[in-house]
Amino acid sequence: MVEKLNYRIDVCGPTGDRFDEILTPAALDFVAKLDNAFAGRRRELLDARRTRREELQSGEKPLGFLPETRSIRDDSSWSVAPAAPGLEDRRVEITGPTDRKMTVNALNSGAKVWLADFEDATSPTWHNVIDGQLNLFDAIRRNIDFTTEAGKRYTIGDDPATIVARPRGWHLVEKHIRIDGRPVSASLVDFGLYFFHNARQLLARGSGPYFYLPKLENHLEARLWNDVFLLAQRELGIPRGTIRATVLIETITAAFEMEEILYELREHVAGLNAGRWDYIFSVIKNFSSHGADFVLPDRAQVTMTVPFMRAYTELLVRTCHKRGAHAIGGMAAFIPSKDPEINATALEKVRQDKEREANDGFDGSWVAHPGLVPVCREVFDGVLGGWPNQLGKLREDVVVTAEDLLDVASAGGEVTEGGVRANINVALRYIDAWLRGTGAAAIHNLMEDAATAEIARCQIWQWIRNGTKLEDGTALTRELTVSYLDEELASVRSELGEDNRLGDAYEIFTETALGEKLPSFLTTGAYARYLTTH
Repeated sequence: MVEKLNYRIDVCGPTGDRFDEILTPAALDFVAKLDNAFAGRRRELLDARRTRREELQSGEKPLGFLPETRSIRDDSSWSVAPAAPGLEDRRVEITGPTDRKMTVNALNSGAKVWLADFEDATSPTWHNVIDGQLNLFDAIRRNIDFTTEAGKRYTIGDDPATIVARPRGWHLVEKHIRIDGRPVSASLVDFGLYFFHNARQLLARGSGPYFYLPKLENHLEARLWNDVFLLAQRELGIPRGTIRATVLIETITAAFEMEEILYELREHVAGLNAGRWDYIFSVIKNFSSHGADFVLPDRAQVTMTVPFMRAYTELLVRTCHKRGAHAIGGMAAFIPSKDPEINATALEKVRQDKEREANDGFDGSWVAHPGLVPVCREVFDGVLGGWPNQLGKLREDVVVTAEDLLDVASAGGEVTEGGVRANINVALRYIDAWLRGTGAAAIHNLMEDAATAEIARCQIWQWIRNGTKLEDGTALTRELTVSYLDEELASVRSELGEDNRLGDAYEIFTETALGEKLPSFLTTGAYARYLTTH
């Protein structure tokens, strides 16, 4: 416990090896200053999110480009800050959780940037949150290694990737740190601890405190982050504008405010990223009651080439390059397999995906496994040549309307029994892994994260609500889904054996996919009980 003149900070989580190095009184006081300054605005913005979602669901206030910010979009005089050291060339970025093994492997992967992920790729147990901070603390000081079970030791090489940390989103809290009894914003815990301990060290090493910002839904949430950055830099005496942030455009509402988001963060922003999986989830969540025109087919059929997704990514490139910001492409989730045929097919799909992004003008792209770094790098090397980016490719040929972004029906495709079962199977496997502390799980040759479970269960929910017909004409009902769920549970359980959390995974899936409402699985009772002991 840390007591100050006007507030009290309690650390409720269990202690662990070296946790005291991160949870110092000064660091906790810094986090408390941030939270005390912005807790009220955060709550107001989250309330506004809920109101906006209700308006979209009811059709009361349709989604479109904001008339009140048109002057920002029309003003050609402003641009974002120039690229910071280590972020000039971002042709390959690797994503992953902040455990020790991933930290060493990602930094040595050959990628230009490592997204050190406290968000979708991390199960936010207390141990994972603080251990991840320790691993980044050590990595930045070049004091980290990893030894395999076979006894082989790995250390950081001479040319590690630039670290960009992704804190959790505004909607989450960290229940293990409380100020006057209330839980602190998880965003500010992750950002604050990392910035407090590492900003000066990063600057001394010729880099800087860089961040990915997830789940933003509008430019006012970007403004809040910008004000957090200003206060954080002022408190530690770090020069204004030192922080750089890349914003994930992974909500349908943010897609209509990309230029405004860049404007709000213009002295701190590095670029935008096309967060494809959460973007699809956001479309379903916001328009789940709008009938068949917003019902998507099997997840595997919603590729980046369908018209409404292509409109979103092309608008992102045009918007970024108009303002001097980097445009970063979506994640290739494939995990290299021992089966050469699976490998050949998957790698060709990855290559085609990256070629599309590079030819569209993206400055770089994401991969989820070190084995995909070479193919991504080769594709972007071929397009970039000796240039570090494609900022000169302005894509003035791109014209995207609100109707283009909302043309979900253009995805076409169908819903199949195999697609329903795949959603159930992957969701059960992922939530089981997540409850056991693994946020990035290898499932069926893909690296799945929290967005996977969200897409899987909300698609099921939407299909049931709309009585969507499968390929044989059978309507998907709750009863039919339960029969599939029971069969998939038995299949997964027989494979995983006794050491699992499938019972809780079943409960969470049932609560979030088969009920009347569409809550996030992060808010379920089963996970809340889990967090109290982990």
